[in-house]
Amino acid sequence: MKSPFVQWLHPASSILHPVSSIQYPVSRIQYLASPMTEYFKIGKLAASTGLKGELVLQHNLGSKTSLKGLEAIFLEEKKDNFIPYFIQSAKIRSENETVIKLEGVDIMEVARKLTPKEVWLAEADFKKFAAKSSPISLLGFMMIDDEDNEIGEITEVIEQPHQVLCTVVIQGKEALIPIHEESLDKVDKKNRRVYVILPDGLLDIYR
Repeated sequence: MKSPFVQWLHPASSILHPVSSIQYPVSRIQYLASPMTEYFKIGKLAASTGLKGELVLQHNLGSKTSLKGLEAIFLEEKKDNFIPYFIQSAKIRSENETVIKLEGVDIMEVARKLTPKEVWLAEADFKKFAAKSSPISLLGFMMIDDEDNEIGEITEVIEQPHQVLCTVVIQGKEALIPIHEESLDKVDKKNRRVYVILPDGLLDIYR
């Protein structure tokens, strides 16, 4: 999860990158997004498909989805600088894949340049499309240890066959915390908190 500054122009025919001042063509009127908007990584553009610029989005949203009602995805052009790409159409391909057509991406060669970029959603869209029971829904939750101390906010979730790895930032360092049957105590969805029981010394190297 990240909360960079992304500037939207209204009305406009381009998006102005706030740092590099590179302009990107856009085909619809936009709105000014809040500088405090947070973004959540949901997967990546795994491949192009067909001759008309369609892309395969591999996602971790927890269930198959056509992304109905979603206006835009975000790609990270540079660290903490996100560019919106508007969705022209989308259709379900499998449980964790959706084929999407982006405005302005009309040929295979252009689509290929966007692979294998990571895909992000704005916070409101993420909450709408992420399945409540999916591991990715833990993004943004605060991780708490068995002594009720805050470890850090979960910024990334990596699904593995028998466990989930959660990235938290501890004193400026990224730590990977394994979540499985033995380490997970409880999840408080109302207060967005995850309680864990971790082996002694696991976090020492990050402090």
